[in-house]
Amino acid sequence: MGCSLALLAQIEPISSSALGEILFAGGWVGVSILGVLFALSMTAAYLVFDHAIVLRRAVIVPRGLAEAVHKELIRGKLAEAENHCLETPSLLSTLLLSGLEDRKFGWEAIEKSVEDSVARQASRLFRRIEYLSLIGNIAPMVGLLGTVTGMIFAFRAVATTQGGAGAADLAEGIYQALVTTVAGLIVAIPALGAFAVFRNRVESLVAEATEEADRALSPLRRSQPSRPERGRQSTPPRA
Repeated sequence: MGCSLALLAQIEPISSSALGEILFAGGWVGVSILGVLFALSMTAAYLVFDHAIVLRRAVIVPRGLAEAVHKELIRGKLAEAENHCLETPSLLSTLLLSGLEDRKFGWEAIEKSVEDSVARQASRLFRRIEYLSLIGNIAPMVGLLGTVTGMIFAFRAVATTQGGAGAADLAEGIYQALVTTVAGLIVAIPALGAFAVFRNRVESLVAEATEEADRALSPLRRSQPSRPERGRQSTPPRA
């Protein structure tokens, strides 16, 4: 243990100039790959910030909207119920408006309309967060590209010197291989972690919005009998 601590104490921290040399040791290829990874990291940071603002309960399922619509429907005031939804645009209001639009076709049509709207809105939210998963999968591939090109440079140095290349000759390619690999993982790991968090949040909020919509529209279950669906006409009995 004491020997290990002594070895660690002898290791000098990397200075800013040495870090710059490492970053730019891979030449224009390494710098280009690091530039791509930096752009991916900035995009991922923006997406995380955007999703943190949009995917909130107050935005997806506004407090009090379901209760207000429920009370208006009990009183039979459909116009007021629609106005509450229009004044509070959100995923929940979209579900409620879909159900209210098909109220004249009966409760089964209302349920079907709400289910279709849930599928569309959930798909839209999942497409928003899918870009984080895309970045999380692309970044390691970009880092791997830097790893491969770095090893190519290292073995080229060995080939051109006919096996006489020293550590200094191999350093450029090895630097590029290691730095781009680490940079790709640094971008990918947070992006995939954020994607998992936001995916669970979307699933939770969509499920909550669906429950709130069913509860808010429940007065229509009692007041609206089942009727033929849209596009269908009852065939009169033959004489």
